[in-house]
Amino acid sequence: MKVGFIGTGSMGSLLVDAFVRSGAIDAADIVVANRTFHKAERLAARHPGVTAVSSNRELLQRCDCFFLCIKPSEFKNVLKELQPYAREDQIAVSITSPILISHLEDQLPCRIAKVIPSITNGVLSGVSLCMFGSRMSVPDCCLLEGLLSRISEPLLIDEQYTRVVSDLSSCGPAFMAFLAQKLIDAAVEVTGIDPDEAVAITSAMLLGTGKLLTEGGMTPTDLIRRVSVPGGITQQGLQVLQKETDGMFQKLIRTTHEKYREDVEKVQADLYGEEVNGP
Repeated sequence: MKVGFIGTGSMGSLLVDAFVRSGAIDAADIVVANRTFHKAERLAARHPGVTAVSSNRELLQRCDCFFLCIKPSEFKNVLKELQPYAREDQIAVSITSPILISHLEDQLPCRIAKVIPSITNGVLSGVSLCMFGSRMSVPDCCLLEGLLSRISEPLLIDEQYTRVVSDLSSCGPAFMAFLAQKLIDAAVEVTGIDPDEAVAITSAMLLGTGKLLTEGGMTPTDLIRRVSVPGGITQQGLQVLQKETDGMFQKLIRTTHEKYREDVEKVQADLYGEEVNGP
């Protein structure tokens, strides 16, 4: 099976890297295309066997399944370009959150799926969010989940929960890294600890914490209870965090949801000339 990737930016290249490294897809079975051709060539050069093509038309003619790894604002032109060549027997996979399955089913004859990857998939970890359109058969779904299982834990979700689950799985690494950096910066400022040492210690701590919450079978509440001794240092620190973060994450979730709704409406207006309330 030939698999294509339209768009070789951050996530498109990450997926190609991960699929090849994991052995999920042989490099010789991957075709890549990008608006700027030399970027596709550069990705292909990184993985001998991958084919870079200069047009989306050629990619569709070669592939059985293709991933759309492009920005929401690019979909109108790309879909218009694909329409004359897309086939009913192809699987089209969008990784762009505000692009709804219904948008793609209206525009292409393909079997449609939506997958929201995470930067953690680059190290063959984390989850990938899976949503399947009405034309996807059981074998189609199994095929796609089989590929994704080599680089992540595929998680089937209802499209209406795309945003909140993406906040946890896809945006979450950036949110947690931001908090980690704040902890590191404070440690350096207050104590003078070497920044590189602080980063190494914090990174190792995050790795161990992740293992406790997965392989160790702990919940976040369990972990807090185990570390925090009544009247101890950790408990004092947790009280500061409780006070300072009160309401912060609710505001964060509301903000990401509002941006998502705006993006869905922009896509709808772009594709159909009208606005719609996103899920």
